[in-house]
Order: sequence, then C-alpha cells, then structure tokens
Amino acid sequence: MRVTRLFVEAPLQPGCELALPAAPATHAVRVLRLKPGDALTLFNGDGREYPARLLTAGTRDARVAIGSVATPDRESPLQVTLVQAIARGEKMDWIIQKATELGAVRLAPISTERSEVRLDPTRARKRLEHWRAVAISACEQCGRNIVPRIDPPVALAAWLEGGDADRSTTRWMLHPEGDTRLRDLPKPPTRLELAIGPEGGFSETDLTALRAQGFRELALGPRILRTETAGLAAIAALQALCGDL
Repeated sequence: MRVTRLFVEAPLQPGCELALPAAPATHAVRVLRLKPGDALTLFNGDGREYPARLLTAGTRDARVAIGSVATPDRESPLQVTLVQAIARGEKMDWIIQKATELGAVRLAPISTERSEVRLDPTRARKRLEHWRAVAISACEQCGRNIVPRIDPPVALAAWLEGGDADRSTTRWMLHPEGDTRLRDLPKPPTRLELAIGPEGGFSETDLTALRAQGFRELALGPRILRTETAGLAAIAALQALCGDL
C-alpha cells in the first residue's frame, strides 16, 4: 500500500505532535482527502523520513503524531549537477521534475546566447520558488528525502565565474559533434556537471566559455535530442553506467 509523503519545512522528531503548515495541510486534507488515523510519512530534507498518523483533519487545523524515524538510502552514488539552459513554458518544470526523480543533486538554470527565455529579477525569483516546489513534489512522489539544490537563474558566464567545482568533478557539455560517447568514458565519474544548451544549441561563444572552464564535449548518439530530452537521457544513461539504475 502506498503511503502519502509530505514535505514539511520544520524540525521533526519521533514521539512528537506537529501542526502541519498551511500548504501540506491543505494538500493532505483537501486534495488527498486524508482522514484522522490515516498513515503518512513526513520529511524535511535532512535525509530521513518520519512515519506519522493524522490526528485531526480540519481545514485550518491538521495535526499529526510522529511515530518513528527511518534513514533509507535513496540517493545515488553519482552526484550529478544539471546545468540546464532555461526552457520555455512547462518544459522546464518537466526537466526539473524528472531530473529530481533520476537523482540529480543540483540544478543550475542558466541563460545562454541563444536562449529564448529571459527573466527579469522579479520573474526570476518567482520561477525559482516555483521550481523548488516542483522539485519538492517530485521528492514526495519518488521517495527521495533530500531535496536537490536549485540555483537562482543566471547567465552562463556568471555561473561559470561563480562555479565551485573541485578537481574531482567531471565536466561535460552535450554536443552533437562531440567525439566522446558515454560508452567511451575512461573512468566512471562520481561527481559530474552536465551542461545542456537551449533549443537552438550552444553558440560558439558559449562553447568557448565552457571549454575554458574544463567542460568537454559529449555526444549521446547520431540523433539530435531536444533540450528537454537531452539532459534527462544523459542522466538516465549515466545512472545506469555509474549510478544506481
């Protein structure tokens, strides 16, 4: 039987009662229609999960009793950062949702020379909040107890200047003319940054900037994949080769 999972941005402790914050309370009572006595699991991003039961199910007062704590290991040994050119419309939501399900630990939304999506500071803040909510929802669904980090959207050049990759991080950018395939990787990586271009692909300026920061060109095959497909296909393949699929 599937148990409802809810993200709660609050300290959690076995043996305690907790009033659910407004958002998870509304989701539990109005959307999922949970009743007093129903089981659910809470998590707050600390890597653990907390089995609980709903005590009250009022629209303004939803309380739970936390029974225990568990530490299931659902994080991949392959730590992938997806450096994704911001896609249009719901495509970006799809990318974030599926990258979270596939185990990405960090997502860095960037704008490039050919990007069609440009965000002013106000829209950028709103989109970041929305993307974080998408990632949390994906964690609730897939069982992850650590929510991936989502960086504020910035230009590619700014992201590269502020990059914190160390020498143990492998850096790849997808390019249809890359001379390396996944099957040719000389050594399975454990930390990886994967850069994906926009609908029109990386420009020569983008490619030069990425190469200067140690990104090498990787091809997935003879077909050119859309921006919303390329990164997810690469992560899935990498998880099969080097991770936990």
